[in-house]
Amino acid sequence: MVKGANVGLAALSEDVGSVMVRLSWSSPTGEGDADVSVLLLTADGKVRSDGDFYFYNNPVAADGSVQLLGKAPTADGNEDRITFDLTAIADDAERIVVAASRYEGARFSELHDLRLTLADGAGESLLRFSVENPGEVGALLFGEFYRRGGDWKFRAIGQGYESGLAGLATDFGVDIDDDAEEVEEADEKQDAQAVPVTEEQAEPLPAIPTQPTSERPAQPAPPDRPVSPEQSPAKAAPRPRTAKKKVTLPKVARKSLAENDSWRVARLFPASALKSDRERETRATSVLLSVMAQVPEFGRRLTAAFGAPSGRMETFTEVTLPNGDTPRRPDGVIRVERAGKLWTALVETKTNGNSLKPDQVQAYADIAARRGYEAVITLSNDVELDGSPLIEVKMDGRRKHKVALWHLSWAEVAHQAQMLIRHEGVGNAAHAWLLQELLHYLQHENSGCHGFQNMGPAWVPVRNGIDDETLCQGDSRAVDVVESWERLVRQVCLRLGGELGQKVLPVQRAKRGSDPRTRRADLADRLCGDGRLEAELRIEGTPGILALCADLRTGKLRTSIEIPAPEQGYPLTWTKRLVRQLADAPADLHVEALLSGQAPGPRGTLERLRPEPADLLPKDGTPITGFRLSLFRGMGNTRGNAESGFIRSVDESVDRFHAHVVVQLDRRTSSSSRMRESVAAG
Repeated sequence: MVKGANVGLAALSEDVGSVMVRLSWSSPTGEGDADVSVLLLTADGKVRSDGDFYFYNNPVAADGSVQLLGKAPTADGNEDRITFDLTAIADDAERIVVAASRYEGARFSELHDLRLTLADGAGESLLRFSVENPGEVGALLFGEFYRRGGDWKFRAIGQGYESGLAGLATDFGVDIDDDAEEVEEADEKQDAQAVPVTEEQAEPLPAIPTQPTSERPAQPAPPDRPVSPEQSPAKAAPRPRTAKKKVTLPKVARKSLAENDSWRVARLFPASALKSDRERETRATSVLLSVMAQVPEFGRRLTAAFGAPSGRMETFTEVTLPNGDTPRRPDGVIRVERAGKLWTALVETKTNGNSLKPDQVQAYADIAARRGYEAVITLSNDVELDGSPLIEVKMDGRRKHKVALWHLSWAEVAHQAQMLIRHEGVGNAAHAWLLQELLHYLQHENSGCHGFQNMGPAWVPVRNGIDDETLCQGDSRAVDVVESWERLVRQVCLRLGGELGQKVLPVQRAKRGSDPRTRRADLADRLCGDGRLEAELRIEGTPGILALCADLRTGKLRTSIEIPAPEQGYPLTWTKRLVRQLADAPADLHVEALLSGQAPGPRGTLERLRPEPADLLPKDGTPITGFRLSLFRGMGNTRGNAESGFIRSVDESVDRFHAHVVVQLDRRTSSSSRMRESVAAG
């Protein structure tokens, strides 16, 4: 796209309910960087509240409509990624502005190759916009989404603000606090600001007028201390604190100074002496809450989705709360202060295979409602599913104060720690070390915080019923197995995403808005009929969807991926290129040609195809539409995570397939990606 151009998203893809924006740039010195931000605007061009301003201190919307995923490594350096669920954007938000800002007086003219890339929900690139000659600006509007006729459109902007993030935010109606934790000292002078882009603005957009320094209206210097509106009618807008250089763990560990392998590194949070479940719950709660309070990025990452504000966080354990004749002692309490207001959540923790107790959680919800607390957060190894809550809690509708019930899996806690210390970075080395100690504790065999590890009591009866063909449709045990399967798949996504530093999500083929329970009932009936559990994973940056199938009749696990055939060239050239790409893949990898008309195509193992790639070509010349790559292995028999367990076999299958097959696939094998990128570039 060119500056000022716009395009309807529906014309680019059928899958634009969820989209991803990538912002990237390069620096000649290798040290230049910027921070991304997003603003949701109403029809008058202003935010509804400060909560509509998403940046490093407010990275996630409570409804999941906006998520700043942070920086991810690329071949050319790093890029910032933002996901938008456009179907979840509030109806009164007419525009979504995507911007970035620099700090400490830096300007965008010092950066090169400024680019915005938009991808659809399937990861396919839809368009690309390069910003040429951004000028001496401290903040830059890359583009915006806006509603038109019930659909979303995108406009390329490429205009800047000389006054940086503070000028950008205040111009769109954000009330910037003068809090020491969220802002630095104000600039000596506030430069002239850019003219905001409106719906009626003609295309291409006019350039922002830039006045010479001598002609700019003089601005008052900031006072030595905060000035209230009553003291001064012209309060200088402070510049929000921008993120400092991030620290991540080194990829290669330093050589140990230990004399031999029997020496163990001293740990901040030892787990070897834990024996009882109560000890595990107490230790896990204290470890987690203390790190949340000491590492702001981590604490904010875990609480943002629960509606907590960005502010000073304190965490507590061994808390006693009055409750009639029997005081209650929640495992922990989280309190966040912002602008003199408190947000409070009670925390109830379970480890190992222990389940949450409904009466206990209900009591905490009642206490929270009486005391004006905002939330009750439960932590356990279980993964909560939409439409299938772990705990049913009844709230008194007569109470004016409402309490939210949230659940957090230990697997998600570990995922967020991995993302920060291995991929996105934290503020300093001490914070990185604390997160590493937390992660080591969670992964210790004695911690009891290992995530979902049991397929449930229905697993063995369902498998036996499939083997002897006595399992009938409508059996509630099949629904239980389907729910356990979904929990396992979600945990696989969290674990793999944390290791890769990429977004990994389960794919739901059902139409959006369909009832989750009805969908699971249909999947349970299919399980009774064909004996298979199936799932699909979308891994950011891969050319296709990773499919996972557990065939309970044969006891086999299949991991596979389908890649489309190129639009140009000859079929024999395609097969040769594919075989070369898979030079390091396992010899038992199955490769199948996909033919038009859904007819089965030629197939064979990679070992057989390496000397004879032409064996993949159909004898009758039927056109090839793509290729399916599959690996098979036996699945575990037991329902748990032991060496012979089903859960471990699923983890190992996905890891092997991704490491030895998916990473070798070149994204250029996706012809649709090339086509869209060429159209966008042209």
